This record gives sequence, C-alpha cells and structure tokens, in this order.
Amino acid sequence: MSDAATLLAFDYGEKRIGVAVGNTLLKQARALTIIENRNRDYRFEAVGKLIGEWKPQALVVGLPLHPDGAAHERTQLCKRFGNQLNGRFSLPVTWVDERYSSAAAADALGRDHDLDAEAARIILQQFFDQP
Repeated sequence: MSDAATLLAFDYGEKRIGVAVGNTLLKQARALTIIENRNRDYRFEAVGKLIGEWKPQALVVGLPLHPDGAAHERTQLCKRFGNQLNGRFSLPVTWVDERYSSAAAADALGRDHDLDAEAARIILQQFFDQP
C-alpha cells in the first residue's frame, strides 16, 4: 500500500452502516457518514458512490466479537459484508476487532445521532494505531 493510501472503514449494522475515511500518511480517521441498511442493492449502491468519490486503495470492516474474543451471530454478518465488498469492488478488505467501538463512540459523543459513523472512525483509528 502506498504511503498516502486512502481507506474507507465500515461499522456494519443491520439497520445502519457507519462509514469513516482516513489515509495512511496522516493516520487520522474521521467519521464520514451513515448509510441506511435498507437492502442489499441500496447498501451497495451507496457504498459504490462513496468508493467512486473517495477512491480508496483498501477497506476496513469492524468485526464484532464477544469480550473473550469468541465469534457471535453478528460476526458472520460482518464477514459476509466484507467479502461482498471485496467481490463487488475488487478492493482488499481488512477486518479490525471492534469490541467496544460502539461503547467508545457513545462515550465520545454522548448521543445516538452519529454513533455509527463515530464507531467506524474508532475502528479505522484502531487500524492506523496497530503496530
């Protein structure tokens, strides 16, 4: 990946998908938007528009896990979403452990309004902060 690669990150939820953007040069993530998860066509049309606009070199998807690291029912949904992103847009996908990202977003914002986008920002920042 180049030194200044743009990345989009997703906090996948059955009702809403939070989206964040950042680049590998600055290693700063910022909340971007929330996509209503109405159906598959709507979801991927909205993602396609974001990919067209931001032209990311890679994607990051939050992977929800139990506190002990075990998978649960949402884990597989997020894996499927990431695999579909990779298949549809031919971009590499990295999964990031998103345990507690929504709780951290709620602490940071103190309101529900932008929680999904803020959770995506936290996921992407975790990706940047990894050694």
